[in-house]
Amino acid sequence: MPTPSSPLTTFKAAVIQAASIPADSLAAAQKAAGLIRTASNAGASMLVFPEAFLGGYPKGASFGTPVGMRKPQGREDFRAYHEAAICLDGPEIALLAEATAETGAFVVIGVIERDGGTVYCTALFLDGAKGLVGKHRKLMPTGAERLIWGFGDGSTLPVFDTPMGRIGAVICWENYMPMMRMAMYDQGITLYCAPTADDRDSWASTMQHVALEGRCFVLSACQHITRGAYAPDYDCALGDDPNTVLMRGGSMIVDPLGQVLAGPDFSGETILYADIEPAQVVRGKYDFDVVGHYARPDVFELQVNVAPRRAVHRTGAE
Repeated sequence: MPTPSSPLTTFKAAVIQAASIPADSLAAAQKAAGLIRTASNAGASMLVFPEAFLGGYPKGASFGTPVGMRKPQGREDFRAYHEAAICLDGPEIALLAEATAETGAFVVIGVIERDGGTVYCTALFLDGAKGLVGKHRKLMPTGAERLIWGFGDGSTLPVFDTPMGRIGAVICWENYMPMMRMAMYDQGITLYCAPTADDRDSWASTMQHVALEGRCFVLSACQHITRGAYAPDYDCALGDDPNTVLMRGGSMIVDPLGQVLAGPDFSGETILYADIEPAQVVRGKYDFDVVGHYARPDVFELQVNVAPRRAVHRTGAE
């Protein structure tokens, strides 16, 4: 197998547009493992799954929180959501690691991660025989997501050097944070993964902008999921018709000059593929390198705190 110092000249990438199994993370992991094998059999060596594929994205739920109060049912809804979240040493990750070891694929997948009493919207990175190699916790939950998800910190903004390129992830509306994007570009990201729950028409232009700005390949995956994937008593502002589409996909792959290589697709569950030529990154940076010759550090400067931030620090002898 090539090393990071001997990069591939071309490879096939895939974005997985599929429905989670929101209340059963183990079943969702089994589904993901099957999709990893399917995409790998089709020749893909890098795969990106949607945001919250394990643990579920609670589209339309309110968790019983009007301003100034918390309803008992909302507390129970959170308890169930917390229970469906995964631990990084749990059986769900073991299933994914087995699939990536079998196929040799590099996988980026969105999960809801449980850590104590808090859950985080997280992107995990799994690398073939190495298994789970890192994670990124979403820095800024959007809107009502802040009721249920904790905030990540600067210690989980990794970029991984692989034979395919330098792989990192920015989740959903983090992609609208200019300083977040700049922090990723500064790490030399070439394969910019964007797991998302945003299925609006405008998302495509955002992904094209990021590709042009960073002169990187952008791989965005969103679920295509209906109300029927959730429990009948699920609190959903969009109604209870099982055929109602809660997220309609829009997954896509874009090259470093903003050309769309695959998608956006709104047809249903699918896997989108594209052939990736890493040399396109340098060709793109010929006239625009946002952290290189097109930067103005004498005028603009970004500082990034990458230290883990903990609520309690213990000092002194044991």
